[in-house]
Amino acid sequence: MEITREQVNELAIEHSAQHRLRMGLPTNSVTLTPTQVEELNKHLSTMRHDINGDLALIVAAAELIKLNPDPLPRMLATLSEQPPKIRDRADKFSAAFEKILGITRP
Repeated sequence: MEITREQVNELAIEHSAQHRLRMGLPTNSVTLTPTQVEELNKHLSTMRHDINGDLALIVAAAELIKLNPDPLPRMLATLSEQPPKIRDRADKFSAAFEKILGITRP
């Protein structure tokens, strides 16, 4: 099984300064309630846990391929499924973070 260019591109994480500059940032100080801080912390904790799990699958698949290349197609599928999951988890955290802080997108 061959990895496509599209799958490789999913591994790239794009950081664009212009993207961040287009965001509507609050013009005044932002005060968070203890409940909001707790909510953000829960989101962060969940994201960290889930991404660590996704990364563990990547490491496990790579180790299995090293030991025995026979299940390579199945392991490549596992490897290629992880980047979109990680991106989705980070996007969900970003959305919660932006909502609580009043950050808007165009």
